[in-house]
Amino acid sequence: MALLRILQYPDSALKQRARPVENIDGQVAELIENMAETMYAAPGVGLAATQVGIDRRVIVLDLRPEDAEPGKHCLRLINPEIAEREGEIVWEEGCLSVPELTAPVRRARRVLVRGWTAEERQVQIEAEELLAVALQHEIDHLDGTLFLDRLSRLKRDLYRARRRKLARQGRQSSSATRPLLI
Repeated sequence: MALLRILQYPDSALKQRARPVENIDGQVAELIENMAETMYAAPGVGLAATQVGIDRRVIVLDLRPEDAEPGKHCLRLINPEIAEREGEIVWEEGCLSVPELTAPVRRARRVLVRGWTAEERQVQIEAEELLAVALQHEIDHLDGTLFLDRLSRLKRDLYRARRRKLARQGRQSSSATRPLLI
């Protein structure tokens, strides 16, 4: 397995809609395992293939309790699609591709997601609260949407200005404290 490079805003590849996986084969299985390893190393709780520069509809998520073994609860989905949305919730989100920004985002409280496993089984997941938020966040990535795009124009502009200032100063973002990064 290999760690993959996580793209960061404003990389244009993050704005591209991912293509569906046509054949679930060994390459897709290897991609999924590399994505999971990368997500754990980051550390984050979710990762979409587009975040590592791969133009395919694949996500991994792990919302395990802190004392649980990594990988045991990892959700790996191919071609996930939201079939139903219900209710509304506001959740404080962060993102591995949008460093040093967390913000409240309004999403559906409950979702029904359909997709495929690496074992070529079709699955249906009914999710609420944090799992629903995380699934919507990762599927947004596959559609070329960052959580930054769901914020007010003022918050987006302030974040962009801060990133430009750091770039002019030749500094990278630092992460002294790590919020929950989806």
